[in-house]
Amino acid sequence: MHVTAHATVGTDIQKVWDTLTDHVGMETWGPGVSVSLGRPGTPEPNGLGAVRRISTPGPGPDIVEEVTTFEAPNVFGYKALSGTPFPGYTGEVRLTRSGTGTRIDYAIGSTASFPLVKIPLAVIGQVLLRLLVRAAARA
Repeated sequence: MHVTAHATVGTDIQKVWDTLTDHVGMETWGPGVSVSLGRPGTPEPNGLGAVRRISTPGPGPDIVEEVTTFEAPNVFGYKALSGTPFPGYTGEVRLTRSGTGTRIDYAIGSTASFPLVKIPLAVIGQVLLRLLVRAAARA
């Protein structure tokens, strides 16, 4: 089950990419989150194989994600290793040039087959996209 969200920002694709892939930097645009890099990726610390731990406000567990796709400056993908209520949770962000700005296509998914899972996934996708758009616009 997958949901997608789209937006276009008036920010250069490289600046959007740099914002998106700066894991620890998520703290500046993710309200109340704390992020640490548990394992560096290759060839860059934020790249393929990197494992990030995201602590969110509230009583829930930390979300641990691994970078599964890192094709600068166009495709960034990750999968949850733990901390989400959705089995097989994945995310992928595709960036494409759009005039002088950038189109952002954000897809998240789960292997859950229960149809009502799509509703919270869609909400999460919209929230994550809005946060990224705001961060990219400030970049």
